[in-house]
Amino acid sequence: ADLVVETWDLQCECNGRDHRTEELSCQQLVVRRGQPFTITLHFSGRVYEEGVDKLAFNVETGPCPIEESGTKSHFAVSDFPEESGWSAVIQQQEGQSLSISLCSPPCARIGRYSLTLETCTGYQGTSCHLGDFVLLFNPWHPEDTVFLRDENERREYVLSQEGLIYQGSRDYITSTPWNFGQFEDEVLSICLELLDTNPKFLRDQNQDCSSRNDPVYIGRVVSAMINCNDEDRGVLAGRWDNQYEDGMSPMAWIGSVDILKKWKSFGCQPVKYGQCWVFAAVACTVMRCLGIPSRVVTNYHSAHDTNGNLIIDRYLSETGEEEQRSKDMIWNFHCWIESWMARPDLEPGYDGWQVLDPTPQQLAEGVFCCGPAPVKAIKEGNLQLKYDIPFVFAEVNADVVYWVVRGDGTQRKSTHSSVVGKNISTKSVGRDSREDITHNYKYPEGSEKEREVFAKAEHEQSSLRQEDEGLHLRIKLTEGANNGCDFDVLAVIDNNTDEERVCRLMLCARTASHNGTIGPQCGMKDLLNLSLAPREGKCVPLRILYEQYGENLTQDNLIKVVALLTEYQTGNVVLAVRDVYIQNPEIKIRILGEPMQQRKLVAEISLVNPLAVTLNNCVFVVEGPGLTSGQQIKELEEPMEPHAEAKFRLDFVPRQSGLHKLMVDFESDRLTGVKGYRNVIIAPQP
Repeated sequence: ADLVVETWDLQCECNGRDHRTEELSCQQLVVRRGQPFTITLHFSGRVYEEGVDKLAFNVETGPCPIEESGTKSHFAVSDFPEESGWSAVIQQQEGQSLSISLCSPPCARIGRYSLTLETCTGYQGTSCHLGDFVLLFNPWHPEDTVFLRDENERREYVLSQEGLIYQGSRDYITSTPWNFGQFEDEVLSICLELLDTNPKFLRDQNQDCSSRNDPVYIGRVVSAMINCNDEDRGVLAGRWDNQYEDGMSPMAWIGSVDILKKWKSFGCQPVKYGQCWVFAAVACTVMRCLGIPSRVVTNYHSAHDTNGNLIIDRYLSETGEEEQRSKDMIWNFHCWIESWMARPDLEPGYDGWQVLDPTPQQLAEGVFCCGPAPVKAIKEGNLQLKYDIPFVFAEVNADVVYWVVRGDGTQRKSTHSSVVGKNISTKSVGRDSREDITHNYKYPEGSEKEREVFAKAEHEQSSLRQEDEGLHLRIKLTEGANNGCDFDVLAVIDNNTDEERVCRLMLCARTASHNGTIGPQCGMKDLLNLSLAPREGKCVPLRILYEQYGENLTQDNLIKVVALLTEYQTGNVVLAVRDVYIQNPEIKIRILGEPMQQRKLVAEISLVNPLAVTLNNCVFVVEGPGLTSGQQIKELEEPMEPHAEAKFRLDFVPRQSGLHKLMVDFESDRLTGVKGYRNVIIAPQP
């Protein structure tokens, strides 16, 4: 009689635990490549007989699977499987049930597969479709190109669903919480859909699916698909002009899940709006979901060198007003991601962290994407390697030259210290602190190694990095600058010579955005005859008033202060620039009750309005992977009076044990993008 399969079990839950995909494996089987998974077959009528019955499997992925491109495989159950391909081995037989261990090669294509069983007795054969499963990259497998050795790093860069993204300014680094949520419902299927809407897939489906074994290829596709500047159906539209009324302000997002779900529900039309950290965070979610270790990185004073000469010219009037003459910009900070992978396509030595930058800035191969660029190649100045290294090299190494344009049109170079590529930051592994990774990108400033790298990159270091020996100028903050309050900045001037110096000091403050654009003036001082005795130091304060900056403060909360010191005798100009970050109020979060899995918890959330104006349309948004089911939105019924407190309670039932972040965002008409979070340790169910 024929061997007939009556029932089968893909053992989603058990395989999910083994493959660290349990949160994805409720409805479907999700496994990692190169690692065995077990399925159980139950036959009706008679038992499986070795030698009489033959069993084989078919796995197929993509719209038109073929064996040559690795998108289809046919393999028999055998005790001696081939080394290089898929394999199936019998684990145990109990009566009419049979457990079989299946395993993909560690270089298999990732994506959604269909699994079919073929049974054959004598000449009679039947086939039975067992279902679909998803195959992911496997950072735990030494032969996978994304293999990462350290278990704590794998936990942070693959499994952690929450993190911190660094923002603010170089002198005042802030962290904002982010829900990556790569294992939340629907996210995996949206990530796979993203691969299937990419232009390379639409042009040549076979070629695209057969390249999906390569994290370099996947990284390039994801980098291009997160933005929509190529007329593809990218996830996010970027906007930087503070006009966000027809969408969400980039500062309001608190996680990737909401963005990816909106993209899917809009029929894969771009979601409005993103800026660099939003593009980077969503790319990080997609890469972690697919199994590629990834982290969000922030570069302070990031140079955007459009003409590729590694020099960024800025022009100032004698009163410190900036003139926009070129498209070159210094971004206050810029975020990208690093993903961990081997680079067999390059000469040895470039495996490890690779920069991928999904923010649309530069066309590469006719597409807005950047990377993967090996961090090691950036550090060594090897600009000819793939992909897009000159662009990232400039972001961390370009030189800034400030020209002061006089009333008669003549220009004078000013001296100042080097400013680009500072405090490159990412979240530490396993804790909520900042790790400075600048040393991965560049040798110490002024070192012999740095000079060698610049020579190789044909980067003519301007000799202007040295400061004027005679006069030294810097801008200092007396205390934190809080939104709604007046504050002082100080110009600190030192005369390091043995002669008296007479100067003009211009101090000018303007509201600013993080990409370098500047708004109206909100404070200025012009001292025409400032005399400094030999070796004397002076402090000149500038008071910046809320009534002058409040109306024009952008959602980036930045004020750019420029100090210009002109020495009458020589005409030399010394410049100092500082970005002052205006701090938002704190959101207080108290957890009431004993945090335990599947038991109700209460969060008490409160915020004080720091402004002297009433806030309208006040909304709190709360989310946390494993804690809340999706986003919880609380709209306040009343406006918030000046200096009043808003307080509310939120009930939620944590689904998962362990450490989780409860994240809160507050929005209103005059105070936006206020973020807070609280770590909560949830005890497992007894």
